[in-house]
Formats: sequence, C-alpha cells, structure tokens
Amino acid sequence: MIISAAVAIAEARRGRLGERVYSGRSRAIFERGYIAFKSSTWMVILSGFVEPVLYLFAFGYGLGELIGNIESNGLSIPYAAYIAPALLATSAMNGAIYDSTMNIFFKLNHDRIYHGMLATSLGPLDVALGEIGLALLRGFLYGVGFMAVVAPLGLIPSLWGILAIPAAVLIAFGFAAVGMALTTYMKSFQQLEIINIFLLPMFLFSGSFYPLSVFPEWLQFIIKALPLSQAIHLVRGLTLGQINIGLLGHISYFIVMIVVGLFFTTKRLNALFMK
Repeated sequence: MIISAAVAIAEARRGRLGERVYSGRSRAIFERGYIAFKSSTWMVILSGFVEPVLYLFAFGYGLGELIGNIESNGLSIPYAAYIAPALLATSAMNGAIYDSTMNIFFKLNHDRIYHGMLATSLGPLDVALGEIGLALLRGFLYGVGFMAVVAPLGLIPSLWGILAIPAAVLIAFGFAAVGMALTTYMKSFQQLEIINIFLLPMFLFSGSFYPLSVFPEWLQFIIKALPLSQAIHLVRGLTLGQINIGLLGHISYFIVMIVVGLFFTTKRLNALFMK
C-alpha cells in the first residue's frame, strides 16, 4: 500500500520541473516536526521567547532609565522602544539558527532520519522546505508573542508595526535557509561552534543597543552588510513607521538569502543521499 502510494506520487511528478529534487510533499516533513514540537521541544521554543523579553526589561527599563530617549532617524523615542524591534529580529534569527543547525545536524548525522526520508518519493527540496517551515512557525510564534508583550507597553508607536510579524517570519526564513545549507557541510558539533562564534559579535555590534553612528564610517559599511543589521533596520523601520524605499532593499536581501540557502541545501542533500 505504502509502496504503491510512493510509486503513484513519483509517476505524477514525472516530466515536471525539478522532479528529481521535489515531490510536492514537504508538508509531510513539516507535520513530523510539528508532532515532535508538541511532544518534546516546546520548552526550547519557550526559552527562546523568554530571553528577548528579559533583555527588554533588563536593558530597556533598567539601563533605559539612565539613558533616557534616543534619536533614531530624526525621532526621539524611549530607549526601550529603540531596542524592542532589534530584540524581535534577534529572536527570529536565534530560533531559526537553532532549528537549522543543531537540530538538522543531529538528524543528519546521528538519527540518520534523512536517509530514510530520501529513500521514499521525497526529494531534497521537500526536506529543506519542510524543515525550514518549522523555523518559519517558530519565527511567527516569536513575532506574535513578542508583539503581545511590547504593544501594550506602548513600545510600538506606529500601526505599521503589525508588519513586524511577517518581517520576523521572513528573517527566520532567510537565516534558516542559510543555516541549513551551512550545516550540511559540517562534520562535527565542534564545527557548528563556528556559527555561534559569528552570531554573538553580530548581535552585539549590529545596532541592537545603540546606533551604528558611534562607529567609524568604514566599519558602519561592514556592519550594515551583515544579515542581522539588515533584519534590525527592517523591523525597526516598521515599528517606528519609517516606511521608505530602503525597506525594499532589506526585504530583497533576505529573499536572496532564501534562494541561495535553498539552492545549496538541495544541492548538498542531493549529493549526500541521492547518489
């Protein structure tokens, strides 16, 4: 019965574009991950939400009392309102990176789940989209939960701020796609630490807690090219109602990340399992 269904799916895909890498069944991967999430990993998801909230109250209201208002593109806003969108963007990044690195590495090299998946009618792109879909769900939950905390506190001064939720999903998609692509090339948990070594300084220096204008111009240029800086400027622009053409540049940046990440993930999984 199962074999017959797999053959039928393969026959239906014959002759279509990408038939060797995509069967149109990424939903099956997503459903499996969602079941695992409900049964065992929800505490990890919750901890990822609590962390930015703690940062917000510790820095936004603790340190914020000493700093007062801060200038952002001509607007004078409370310090807590300045760092809130940065913490949302960082939360989406961290959640996506966790799902697409440690989680994927374990399945790839220890559980060897993908060996079984790719022995069926599923293709590498099905696996990539299904796993990344879980990161999108996590980004969405973080966005909704964080907005539910900061909006009643008056830290979202513009109605455009509601778009910070889909922005968080886009950010999670970009980081998850690139994170999964990188993970497929990793051979040990120690190599994964290279990603973490990169994430911490990016968080500290991408404008999360203070404007980039404090740095020399040459360093500002480098920081603005980093993905977290792009994410922070996108979310901050939406929450403050600073809508301009520059936001399209930030959105395009993450679309490129998504396309590149999916391409290399699919290519690598195909090379590993579809010989």
